[in-house]
Amino acid sequence: MKKTTIAGLVGLLFSSFAHAGVTELLTDDVIVKANRFERKDTETTYASEIHSSEHIAASGAATLYDYLAQQTTLNISSSFGSKATPSINLRGFGNENGSQNIVITVDGRRLNNIDGAAQLLSAIPLSNIERIEIIKGSGSVIYGDGATSGAVQIYTKSKTGVTIGTSLGNYGQQNHYLNAGISEKYFDLSANVAHDSHDGFSKKDPSGHKDKFSSDTQNINLKIKPVDNLYFFVAGTSSRNDIRYINYLSKSEFKDDPRQSGGRDYLQQNLDTDQWTLGAAYDITNKLKLSITHFNEDKKSAFPFYVADYDYRSNDIALSYNIETLSAIIGYQDFNGDRNTDFNTTTKDNRAVFINAEYRPNWLSEALTLSAGARKEKVRYRYAPTAGSKLSDSENLHAWDIGANYRINPQTSVFTNYNRSFQAPDIDRFFGFDEFYNTVFNGFISPAKANTINLGLNHATADHRFKATLFHVRLNDEIYLDPSFGFFGTNSNLDRTRKYGLELQDHFKVTDQLSGSILYSYTRAVIDKENTLSGSTIRNKDLPGAPKHTLVANLNYQFLERANLNINHTWRSKTYVFNDFDNSLAQKQGHYESTNLALNYQHKNLNFFASVSNLFEHENYMQTSVDALYPIDFVRTWRVGMRADF
Repeated sequence: MKKTTIAGLVGLLFSSFAHAGVTELLTDDVIVKANRFERKDTETTYASEIHSSEHIAASGAATLYDYLAQQTTLNISSSFGSKATPSINLRGFGNENGSQNIVITVDGRRLNNIDGAAQLLSAIPLSNIERIEIIKGSGSVIYGDGATSGAVQIYTKSKTGVTIGTSLGNYGQQNHYLNAGISEKYFDLSANVAHDSHDGFSKKDPSGHKDKFSSDTQNINLKIKPVDNLYFFVAGTSSRNDIRYINYLSKSEFKDDPRQSGGRDYLQQNLDTDQWTLGAAYDITNKLKLSITHFNEDKKSAFPFYVADYDYRSNDIALSYNIETLSAIIGYQDFNGDRNTDFNTTTKDNRAVFINAEYRPNWLSEALTLSAGARKEKVRYRYAPTAGSKLSDSENLHAWDIGANYRINPQTSVFTNYNRSFQAPDIDRFFGFDEFYNTVFNGFISPAKANTINLGLNHATADHRFKATLFHVRLNDEIYLDPSFGFFGTNSNLDRTRKYGLELQDHFKVTDQLSGSILYSYTRAVIDKENTLSGSTIRNKDLPGAPKHTLVANLNYQFLERANLNINHTWRSKTYVFNDFDNSLAQKQGHYESTNLALNYQHKNLNFFASVSNLFEHENYMQTSVDALYPIDFVRTWRVGMRADF
């Protein structure tokens, strides 16, 4: 029954192609600004995937994790039970290391950490998001270190009025938020408070605890406009997160009951962050603009046995120039990151200059856009123990990008770009231990460098917005944990790897009441050659934790004037478990599957909704090694709620 229903849904989506694409271009323009230039997504020289606030509202998702996992081609997975700092895979970099190969920003502020911790997504209320841009195989000129697979830009709302939302669900799920804002001639002011929690999806561990989670976030934004060509802005965010991680289960334990603890205690973490932003933008002329922004974040991660305080400070200074045929930006960026513990302070500092430009040679063709950019970045490391010798080192790294977009006609365009990117090791990988447990430089690790080529097609009509991208990535020294050397493994580099594939997107309309979308990606991640630290050789093997196929299918039906139903199905294929670099282990990571429903009804300023996730209770999990399975998104959950706009 389950397979028949899913197959019918996917079949309906594909069969709808025969009924669309027969009228003129009527779709709204989709604007992106990942490279600091506002452009139609069909006119850019890079591959993009855009999600608007309207898509977010129709999805029925309650959190950013839910939306990214169910509605995008990002492979998002709960990391050992934590949806706050999930595993992220884009273009075959794997769920184990993928979060370090993609840069995520919120209104320009980097979420990437200086150590192995993934980006904190729970501190971004979904209700406060205006747009999500996913840039694939590009972004290294603007975003630098870590943008090897691409970048995600999240833009929050400038709210006018008041919105109140609340929802409740099984397993003690609660989600509440309040957004309020006012816009006047000389200032804009908005604020957001949000709460998200659940009582745990697994059973109690031997100590009597469940895998509970709670997150409380507050945000305020102020923009002051004393004159037309100048504005100042300040923003502050505070988030408190209490996370309890599940423990692993063996294969037999998982099959017997994925909700059990396996007799193993869960691990608790308190993760708190306070952030503020201060900046200004000045239009020197109608063609020349200067922007200056300072970001600051104080973060604390507390486990029962380990406490770390993080101090992040960064600056962004950019001068942009824009005329009809040329857009250019030159800038300086720095990021100073410290991690303080009772035993040491470890630092990773980045300094970069960049230039990026787009040229539209009207004398040659009004349909052509050319782009080029370059970045030089210096990364410095320091280790300062409370007692003992200090260590320091540095790396000089470069990125660049060239591209072109040609508009064949108003509906169709083609694009290509060639991108050079890099990933500097985080502080957990850059430093290691000798036989006496003294901290030393990790001599087995180097920065990773990637060369990516994209070739794409855009086609937009009244009934379709279609995109296709072919890509190929050639890497040297891709960073990974070599499980063959040392008791816990040793951080090292894969000598030569490559990734290639095809990405398809289609948003379509069947009738005025029925519309949908299909996002599909095929990705092959290959280890061409690796001489492991234990002396063995790996050749032509698949990278673990990187599924070849990802499918996201949506169908939206407006069955009444004010009511609509959204059906979503997300599927990812099987992979090798995290430590199976030789592709020889008997157990494999199973495929991921979730079918989700969302029902919305609008009455004047009130919106009532209900949603169900993982309708067919597919028992999903993340597997790190043989008999080490971590249940994720494995139960059916439901929510009911309402939103009021004033």
